[in-house]
Amino acid sequence: MVTRLRRIEGQVRAITAMVENDTYCIDILTQIAASNSALKSVALLLLGDHLNSCVATAAAKGGPVADEKMDEAIAAITRLVKS
Repeated sequence: MVTRLRRIEGQVRAITAMVENDTYCIDILTQIAASNSALKSVALLLLGDHLNSCVATAAAKGGPVADEKMDEAIAAITRLVKS
């Protein structure tokens, strides 16, 4: 995941350079779309890890902690869908 984030960081730096160099707008927009897609991919990996570990563990225990973890997961999914 860190490797992916570093690659995205490099993409964003490249976008900055493209803007500084007055690169054609459509080319910049294409790179922005690629960076957004890469970030969403990382977000989905993190969400999957969270569901498989934190939420699953809390659900197995039950009680108010399980409800809290489910609410957190729902809120995170809602934010991802809206973005």
